[in-house]
Amino acid sequence: FFSVLRALIQRVSSASVTVDQHIVSAINLGVLVFLGIERDDSADSVEPLVERIINYRIFSDSKGYMNYSLLDIGASMLLVSQFTLASDTKKGLRPSFSSGLPSEDAKLLYDELVKQARKKFDIREEAGRFGSDMEVTLTTLGPVTFMLEI
Repeated sequence: FFSVLRALIQRVSSASVTVDQHIVSAINLGVLVFLGIERDDSADSVEPLVERIINYRIFSDSKGYMNYSLLDIGASMLLVSQFTLASDTKKGLRPSFSSGLPSEDAKLLYDELVKQARKKFDIREEAGRFGSDMEVTLTTLGPVTFMLEI
């Protein structure tokens, strides 16, 4: 069984994560990745998702076409856990979080994603602090935003 793992990615000229008024991670040119982990997600999806994020062509060439990836331009990636991406918003006026993976298990998948990004690819990777109340600041380029699914 191969789960579907989703990541919202935004092309940025800069991004940072602050926890308790201290910057814990910051990047310049790169991709800000918001990751919401659901009950059916598994470790099998982590490596393919990291590979796809890093190789996804969202940076412009000299003609303005999106032909370059993070790897191509040596850019950075900032990973941020965001449980609200796993919400069900189909009905009512309040989101349901019943499809989210319990926090302890979600942290294991998130940590594995951070580990894979650091180990497998030669780019600068930063991460937010799982389960923390974070302030995320970003300057988007474009704006360019995609929902990737594996």
